[in-house]
Amino acid sequence: MNAKNKIYSLFALLFIVALACNAPAGGAEPTSPPDVIEPSPIPQQTVEPTQEMASSEAQPVVSHLQTPFPDVSGGRLVHDTDSSGTAPEKRAPVGDSYDINRLERPFLQDMTYVPDLDIKYFTLAQDDDWYYVSIKTVGTDPNNPLGIHFGMEFDMNKDGFGDFIVLAKPPYSSEWTASNVQIFADQNKDTSGVSATKSDAPISSDGYEILIVDSAQGIGDDPDVAWIRMVNDDKVTIQFAFKKSWSGNVFMVGVLADAGLKNISQLDYVDRFTEREAGSPIRSKQFYPLQALHSVDNTCREAVGFASTGFEPMVCPPIVQPTAAPGQAGDTPSSTGCMITPADCDANAPYFWPYPHCACSSIPYDGN
Repeated sequence: MNAKNKIYSLFALLFIVALACNAPAGGAEPTSPPDVIEPSPIPQQTVEPTQEMASSEAQPVVSHLQTPFPDVSGGRLVHDTDSSGTAPEKRAPVGDSYDINRLERPFLQDMTYVPDLDIKYFTLAQDDDWYYVSIKTVGTDPNNPLGIHFGMEFDMNKDGFGDFIVLAKPPYSSEWTASNVQIFADQNKDTSGVSATKSDAPISSDGYEILIVDSAQGIGDDPDVAWIRMVNDDKVTIQFAFKKSWSGNVFMVGVLADAGLKNISQLDYVDRFTEREAGSPIRSKQFYPLQALHSVDNTCREAVGFASTGFEPMVCPPIVQPTAAPGQAGDTPSSTGCMITPADCDANAPYFWPYPHCACSSIPYDGN
């Protein structure tokens, strides 16, 4: 073979080798040369912030200077309707008076009873620096999956319009905390619509429209104004504490449990819906069963620091101490003895509330 043919043969051999190196093997995709190392991709991962991270990044550090007293009991007792007895019949017994904003609706829209929503009573106690409002419900789980909001509505000038609401949201714990308590104000005076004594539905207003205290967000001058805890006694109690320096000593206060609308910008709810739209939990009422307004319970408002006339909107009936019943000696209280009788009631307060209320009222007796 001459030199020229040898060169041609060498080029042909190189060409064949090149084709063999680049040809796919068994249909596989071409690979990189073995001496070239491709960097491995970095896996993309969404990092969920831990509670500690969220606390340090999103919430200000709060220094509390004054906390409520650890042992609180007793106080003035304010009853509310208990619907547990008629719950199997999917109805409330009494206590829901739509026109005067008294709601007894611890039921889902399908009339399933929720005992954790049903306020049985609340008490009002005080010490030198604090007022304490303790809410007892029929049920024992304030951390119900429905996410129950508990609140206190304050009427500072006794006109029936709510001026402030102290609102707490779950989770609730056994330690006093201010981190899940907020205070809102109604500065344009529209929480009760046009009239404080009846439903004005349907109207549009903004209820409690201004957030004035939220220690978790650093809102407000005093992070120690309002606190909440869960007390594990014979039945679980939700207990609020608020400073006298904030509330003063003259006001009206009522409580509510809300797992329905949970929208304080729409209070009073009775001014948002007509009674036909809202429905009723009372089977004898025209608009039974519940419709748009459900899963909420509220109470009358207790008079604090003044003698109630009995005519303030939403006021709780005044309690008159009972006297001796026939056949009893001295002034021993009895289950039937009152200083007044139904004959003492007049057109302004025609309804008699028996012991332990012992009072004439403009509001019909609710059976408790």
